[in-house]
Amino acid sequence: MTTVDILETRIERTWWQRHNHSVRIAAWRLLALSLFLALWQYGSGRWFNEVFMSRPTEVVVQFVTWIGDGTLLRHTGITALEVALSFVVGSIAGIVAAFVLAALKTLDETLQPFIYALYSLPKVALAPMFIVWFGIGVDMKVILGAMMVFFLVFLNTLEGIKSIDDGLIDAVRLMNANKRQILTRVLVPGSMAGLIVGLKLGIPYALIGAVVGELVASNRGIGYLVVANSAYYNMAGVFAALFVLAAGAWLLSALVNALERRSQRWKPVRD
Repeated sequence: MTTVDILETRIERTWWQRHNHSVRIAAWRLLALSLFLALWQYGSGRWFNEVFMSRPTEVVVQFVTWIGDGTLLRHTGITALEVALSFVVGSIAGIVAAFVLAALKTLDETLQPFIYALYSLPKVALAPMFIVWFGIGVDMKVILGAMMVFFLVFLNTLEGIKSIDDGLIDAVRLMNANKRQILTRVLVPGSMAGLIVGLKLGIPYALIGAVVGELVASNRGIGYLVVANSAYYNMAGVFAALFVLAAGAWLLSALVNALERRSQRWKPVRD
């Protein structure tokens, strides 16, 4: 057997091991979810009051009803738009601000206490003020969510840039690299770990910003469905809306994980 054959065999075995591992993890997750739903279904009316907890079967019926009358598509569409815009706008602003302040160290040191002061503010408490400034439309939810995402992406990306070894940058400069090459070949790849962490942390906050805005003042969106169904003690509707939010968060996380795998292809595969 040649060296090439040995390498191909090892690569095939490694892929098969990863594939089997993914299948096992998916099976365990499905089992855990099934067990949770079974306990919920059995315990409702026995261990806890079904008026406050509903049942999985009732949640499914509510889903089917909403899909049939168009309620789910109408309200999910507006929340998805708000979350997507919040995540994209906040992420881009955070990444750009991180690279700008990393390049301007004096400005970074000057603004640092103000940035952390703004970061420490409870963003949810700003929702009433944002309503006065921007109204109750989509703009308010997007701005609130983008503000939450911005700080997480900005701070993690900035730390990722600062963690790059100065010796590596000096070595690239000695090879006559210009500023654009240093940015694209050293700073961007070196900051990807921190950037990905910021994006992962920003996903739930994009949802929080959009939904909190809908909870405070809105007549459409998933947050509005939660409030409206809570007012009538329709807990099946409340849980159905919450499951839609969870599915949205899972989808965004899957997209960020795909980006992480693509950006970290140079790392060795661990068994």
